[in-house]
Amino acid sequence: MTEKLRIVITDHGFDDIERERGVIEQAGFLLEVAECRTAQDVISCAQAADALLVQWAPVTAEVLAASPRCKLVVRYGIGFDNIDIAAANDAGVAVCNVPDYCIDEVADHTIAMVLSLSRQLHQVDARVRSGTWRIVPDRRLPAARDMTFGTLGFGRVARAVMDRAAAFGFARIAYDPAGVAAPGVESVTLSRLLRESDVISLHAPLTAETRHVINDEALAGMKRDSILVNTGRGGLVDLDALADSLRTGHLGGAGLDVYEEEPLPITHRIRDAPNAILTSHVAWYSEQSVPRLQVMAAEEVVRGLQGETLLNPVGLVREVGR
Repeated sequence: MTEKLRIVITDHGFDDIERERGVIEQAGFLLEVAECRTAQDVISCAQAADALLVQWAPVTAEVLAASPRCKLVVRYGIGFDNIDIAAANDAGVAVCNVPDYCIDEVADHTIAMVLSLSRQLHQVDARVRSGTWRIVPDRRLPAARDMTFGTLGFGRVARAVMDRAAAFGFARIAYDPAGVAAPGVESVTLSRLLRESDVISLHAPLTAETRHVINDEALAGMKRDSILVNTGRGGLVDLDALADSLRTGHLGGAGLDVYEEEPLPITHRIRDAPNAILTSHVAWYSEQSVPRLQVMAAEEVVRGLQGETLLNPVGLVREVGR
């Protein structure tokens, strides 16, 4: 009898994995569930795995070397910073993410932050609560139709954000090394994006080139009173530099849902920076985004092990076994 292929969920934060189990066992594969936190934990549970489903556990070169049967790693979610893509390429292991399970949720969260910051809702709310009644805001407040909305990156989420921004009348520009193609959105250089945008929303992957792409120099090059929103990857922003820019009043506001270190340290200066909205990596969430993520991740694993074309490979290896 042919041995069944084995899929290991290294770690997860869900209430249960019955959705994955249904998809995987219906396809005739075995499913095992672990609670890995370290690379050594993954090594101990993945040596006989043909594929890994991973949420936060690290998949390093050492993990891949110790898992000779593994030909596919699927990450629950969009980012894949915890997976060594270069090592996976060298080992012939395909890596996939699930980039389309929460596009609307993140886009909605982004626009909610932009509107709150641009209309200065939190500042005016605090003023009213303190007993001050004025019918004009404390800072410059242009209408959306007179503002330019820029995105750094132009993937699925950025395009959804831009569709929403269009409804409010923003002029729209974007910078992406891979190019920008959408009606009504002008492709610009990074320097022009920084210089001309009243709002900049970050939607780039985190790489060696994009880490701290928003730093002291970039912030200094942004418009005075402009707004920065990051619902992408925490490492895109030098958080200390951002705190400084908010404190000096150069930047008009910032909305952050992701951070280079999570949870956000209780002592970090960004917590006390003025005109900042801080949320706890919740932009992805809705009542349906969780089950959608679980099912889509399991379906990608099954697709790969059945020899079908992978929908969302992120490395050089595009098919399992090739």
